[in-house]
Amino acid sequence: MDWPTGLLGFAAGLLISVATAPVGVSGAVFLLPVQVSVLGVPSPAVTPTNLLYNVVAGPGALLRHHRAGTLRGPLTRLLVLGTVPGVVVGAVIRVFAVPGPSVFRLLIAVLLLPLGGWLCLRTLRRASRTALAREPSSRAVSRLAVAVGVAGGIYGIGGGSLLGPILVGRGMPVAKVAPAALAATFVTSVVGAGTYALLSLSVTGDIAPYWSLGLACGLGGLCGGYLGARLQPRLPETALRLLLGVLALGVGGLYAVQLLR
Repeated sequence: MDWPTGLLGFAAGLLISVATAPVGVSGAVFLLPVQVSVLGVPSPAVTPTNLLYNVVAGPGALLRHHRAGTLRGPLTRLLVLGTVPGVVVGAVIRVFAVPGPSVFRLLIAVLLLPLGGWLCLRTLRRASRTALAREPSSRAVSRLAVAVGVAGGIYGIGGGSLLGPILVGRGMPVAKVAPAALAATFVTSVVGAGTYALLSLSVTGDIAPYWSLGLACGLGGLCGGYLGARLQPRLPETALRLLLGVLALGVGGLYAVQLLR
């Protein structure tokens, strides 16, 4: 990796994480198209590189949430215990069953487009109605965490970009979901990156992460995540929900356009 590429990766990680950390998303899902289209990271190596980004970037926002006392709670434990085994399964699926970039982009578009639209519509309807949706049960959250862990292992996004829209759309406040989703993303990414590193020892091809680039992007995310977490208490709940929905729509739409080219 040369210096211009490293600086570009740092800047991308910084800007993305500032915008996404307030809603509990590390930004890895938005870093994917930058890595593939701009930085030239091949598939499936882009997946573990993104997980490496999460590992380096995660402590920035988590440190801020820890100081604010928002990391403690049952939701964080449920998400971590569910996503960790799921990411191992997802990594194996990604390496042996879903290596092609077209399938990869299709899966992201199919998941994030309806999620983003659903969250935006639900938020706008909620703004005009005072009734709140019932929060999901612990069992439902655990099952969701496992499923999202598998998806995160396949996509290299840690799962926060999926957990956030679903849980917030089901009625949970962003202030409760964001720190738990970021914690799950961080722990899952550590396990996922390690799984890919082990798989790279026995499988040929671009399986291992691009270490220098992942570190450069992660350092940018480390700084941006801390700043984004500081912004969260200053933003209204409705704005945070809409931001999360729009971000999901943007990523899903981006991959849909790439499929049509």
